[in-house]
Amino acid sequence: MAFCRFSFGVLVTIAVLYAIILPLAHAQSPASAPSPTSDGTTIDQGIAYVLMLVALVLTYLIH
Repeated sequence: MAFCRFSFGVLVTIAVLYAIILPLAHAQSPASAPSPTSDGTTIDQGIAYVLMLVALVLTYLIH
């Protein structure tokens, strides 16, 4: 039973140390890069896909 208490004490000590040390390690990490902005190519590609889908549907309906 004493060994069980000792193991639990060690586990709690390690958990407390990780709770203190890990946030400090992450606080020193470099800032992340800013999110990329859209240069319009994604919008153009989306419009092209929609137009191709419309053309496919019209072709299917006409035939």
